[in-house]
Amino acid sequence: MPYQRDALARHSVIAETFETACTWDTFETLHRAVTEAARQAMREVTGTGVVTCRFTHVYPDGPAPYFGVYAPAAGAAPWPSGTTSRPRCPRRSRRRAARSPTTTRSGATTARGTTGSAPGPFAAALSAAKTALDPAGVLNPGVLLPAP
Repeated sequence: MPYQRDALARHSVIAETFETACTWDTFETLHRAVTEAARQAMREVTGTGVVTCRFTHVYPDGPAPYFGVYAPAAGAAPWPSGTTSRPRCPRRSRRRAARSPTTTRSGATTARGTTGSAPGPFAAALSAAKTALDPAGVLNPGVLLPAP
């Protein structure tokens, strides 16, 4: 996705993706809420766009929906040829801030903001594995477990 995102951004297209997870009984509500919130944000910010959804993983408990939001970057100039880094986009931060409450209100989880949400036994096992495999604490510090 980073390659696709950067190629689209070079042509003034906003390409935002995120993955979440939910149980089967909450998927329909989650999908409707995220799609409606994304469409509303696109109408307000750019006037139009497309929301996509696919499953990256499917489990007996539920799916891991992967949402994509694609919209024209209103007023943005195309990237110059040879540019290697993506310009900072304040609208992107607003979209990210808006999607997390919608996702969690719909019974799903997000990768960010999961610190402390793991059940006790799982958190203990994850902590032990992380200590053994990542003693310096460089992999995702503070994301799944509190930072040391």
